[in-house]
Amino acid sequence: MIPDKIKFYTGVGMLVLFAGVLATMFSPVFDGKNGMQYVDELYNSISKGSAYYIPNVEEDSAKYVGTPLAVTIKMKTEEQANQTALLYQASGAEVTTSGAKLTIDGDLGKILEASLSDADAMYHDQGEQIAAKYGYDGKQVLYNWWQSFKALDSYLKDEGIFDQAKILEEAQQRAIEPAYNYYGIQAEHIKDKAGIVIFSLVFYVAYTVWYGFAIMNVLEGLGLKIKQMLPFSFMAIMKDNK
Repeated sequence: MIPDKIKFYTGVGMLVLFAGVLATMFSPVFDGKNGMQYVDELYNSISKGSAYYIPNVEEDSAKYVGTPLAVTIKMKTEEQANQTALLYQASGAEVTTSGAKLTIDGDLGKILEASLSDADAMYHDQGEQIAAKYGYDGKQVLYNWWQSFKALDSYLKDEGIFDQAKILEEAQQRAIEPAYNYYGIQAEHIKDKAGIVIFSLVFYVAYTVWYGFAIMNVLEGLGLKIKQMLPFSFMAIMKDNK
């Protein structure tokens, strides 16, 4: 026997509708993508549209033009060292390699300028241009910049040159990393997608609440009462059970 058939079947109906919407969301009905993929790409696009800091980093790094940098760093492999040498040579630096080691003698500001130029091109999805420039994949170019800057950052901090280490870290985090992560994603501005963003947020809240009420109706229909619990009521529960 079901104590409250109205609540039980109302809850079941709500769960059936919930499942139907869920099945639709996982079907490729949004330009060949399912709902989760569509929303994920939408928010990635909006995120990319608000994460373009490369001009700011270029402005901050301009004062380092004329700052000499002479250092030996170690890359992960000999191949990566040879690939990275091409990047620094493009900045006008003198570079020699020995196995996985890379000896650089150049201008810090010019090196930053070259890295930011590559990051900017990749941020705007010009991967073929970067690949043609260096002879290998554009994302690998950014990874090599990032890895070499990480090594330079460690060296400069060990030497107590924190100001130069800071600008390298800024270039990594605000230019190279976003360009790498957002490559291939079309940038959108939230003001242009405000309607769908608001709808997706309202839908998510309503859909979650709908599921909660569906479960509640099913349980109450079966005669199980849901007792509201106040915050920090654990001790009260323990007392009731004594």
